[in-house]
Amino acid sequence: MSFSAEKEITKLWKNLHAAQDEIGKTYYRWREAALQLAGSDVKPLDVSLKTAEIMGMEIGKSLLPRLNWLKGEEVWLMNLAKNIAGNWINHGAIVDVENGENPFEVLIKWKRCPWPTFAKEYGVDMEEDVLCCDRILQTILKDVNEFFNTDYTIETLKAIPRGEGECLRRLSKNNK
Repeated sequence: MSFSAEKEITKLWKNLHAAQDEIGKTYYRWREAALQLAGSDVKPLDVSLKTAEIMGMEIGKSLLPRLNWLKGEEVWLMNLAKNIAGNWINHGAIVDVENGENPFEVLIKWKRCPWPTFAKEYGVDMEEDVLCCDRILQTILKDVNEFFNTDYTIETLKAIPRGEGECLRRLSKNNK
């Protein structure tokens, strides 16, 4: 039996895409079940935002061991942005990270993201998708800021679900 690296890579690639698809669909299946169990008094957005908060908290805690302050704050910030991007890349998004115009500012650009498609498939409002993504990102920063004694914020400048072609977020040091 001969081995074909091309066939194996193609098989792995298809399996990865199937797993990514299943992650998004499972989230929205869970959302629907939670709403049915919660009853008509519960707002779908409230359920989704609470889930986003829990997801962000877990992602934030998982990033802590991967972030290294020893190489300086700017390197640390870029590392944080790349770790955030990597989380979405694992779900099938195409995300780039680049330095912003100001010191201690990084831009995270989602060129493609599967989550708006999942939301649309399950009849979820596009603004809910944006708000949940924002909540995840803000909650990630809560634990990271506390652990490293920093004060960074993330701001959505553009969003695919709003028809703006890309999601663009600015991760920057809060200058209060």
